[in-house]
Amino acid sequence: MQPELQPIIEEPALLVKEKKILVIADLHIGIESELHESGLQVPSQTKLMEQRLISILTTYDVDDIVLLGDIKHTIPSSTFQERTDVKNFLNIICSFGTLHVLPGNHDGNIDRFLTPSIQLHPSDGFVFDDIGFTHGHRRASAEVMSCDNVIIGHTHPTVMLTDRLGYRTFEQCWLRGAPYPNKLKEKYPDSPTKQILLMPAFNPLCGGIAVNRDPLLGPFGSLIDIDNAELYLLDGSSLGKVKDLRESS
Repeated sequence: MQPELQPIIEEPALLVKEKKILVIADLHIGIESELHESGLQVPSQTKLMEQRLISILTTYDVDDIVLLGDIKHTIPSSTFQERTDVKNFLNIICSFGTLHVLPGNHDGNIDRFLTPSIQLHPSDGFVFDDIGFTHGHRRASAEVMSCDNVIIGHTHPTVMLTDRLGYRTFEQCWLRGAPYPNKLKEKYPDSPTKQILLMPAFNPLCGGIAVNRDPLLGPFGSLIDIDNAELYLLDGSSLGKVKDLRESS
């Protein structure tokens, strides 16, 4: 029986209910300093994200918490405030369950922020309870692709919506698609992967890729059949397939 991957309504967070796993991606703690350098005065989101996550963890029965990459933002080094915020965030969240950290492309030296109780996984992904987890910025391991279900972050998927007056808005979304069979066989000859789920970013300041307009980031961009992938808004609304939401040229 395949595990039920249940996005939490109105939150960019995924619950694997029967396995008591909660997954979030792309916290980008410290992104405010980059925005400040561009002249945008934005308050820190770290406490707000911490409070949102604690609310989720106290609402649902969770044993394991997976942080699916890009916990911190600044590369290659981090500001003092970012280092402090990351350490405090991780120390608080790990009191709610076993914390799993999978490094993303922004997470160089993330091991320096972790306590011994936090589990650090390889950056090409890991398998947990028959589900493959990887950030998505690099080629996933064969072990990850040995799973029917693979969950990734990295792209920060959004959907571009256009009203009758031509006004465009961008909404965070979930993207659920299947790999191209020929490309999957070429890269992972023995892979049974049937579904790849792209998670929206947990940090609302991240922005994102409009998947019905722009190509996906990373190696999964060429592996997933984007046109036939299904889109869901954070409120649970199904928007159908990506190809039906593309603008005609």
